[in-house]
Amino acid sequence: MDVKRHSSSEETASALADTRSRQTSARVADDVLLDAARQCVLAVGVRRTTLAEIARTAQVSRMTVYRRFPDVRSVLAALMTREFSGLLQRAGQAGDDAPHTRARIVRIASASVSALSGDPLFRTLLDLDPELVLPYIVERLGATQKFSEQVLAKLVEAGHRDGSVRMAQVAVQVRSVLLVVQSFAFSLRPATADLDETALLAEFRHLVDAALRP
Repeated sequence: MDVKRHSSSEETASALADTRSRQTSARVADDVLLDAARQCVLAVGVRRTTLAEIARTAQVSRMTVYRRFPDVRSVLAALMTREFSGLLQRAGQAGDDAPHTRARIVRIASASVSALSGDPLFRTLLDLDPELVLPYIVERLGATQKFSEQVLAKLVEAGHRDGSVRMAQVAVQVRSVLLVVQSFAFSLRPATADLDETALLAEFRHLVDAALRP
């Protein structure tokens, strides 16, 4: 009899805990979990970040995280997309007062290189888990690269219309600019170990401008 009462009590407690967990999951915003994931990555790198540690950092149950993201890889993918897309959107403001579209593209590209190379999350990724970046260089384009190309395509089309950008296939011009930007972003730190960063970025802007000039 005591065993039955004990079993019933445990089932009730479990049901209540599950209900509370679902309520907590509904209240916790994705950004809270992604902020916690960012903190974990900055502390230990991508490979050593776990869902359990993300949950502890966010001060939520592991089930709260599991209900939003099936595994740590999906959390980190969402984090990288949020962080780097947001960073590039902010860099886009650098060209607001440009005299024409080509100059705007050059300024945005330069600001993007500086922002990415100096971003703590990007630097941690390159320092601790550089092998995770390799597929996005030699195998496929990631979500952030595709987002960048969408933004660039609109700018190149605008440049064609105002005559500041050389007429050519938009997709090819966009891909070319993307490749130059990511090359400088990935390599700016080692490349400026024995060169002045300001001078190198000035040369970068010259390269992009010359490639797009009519």
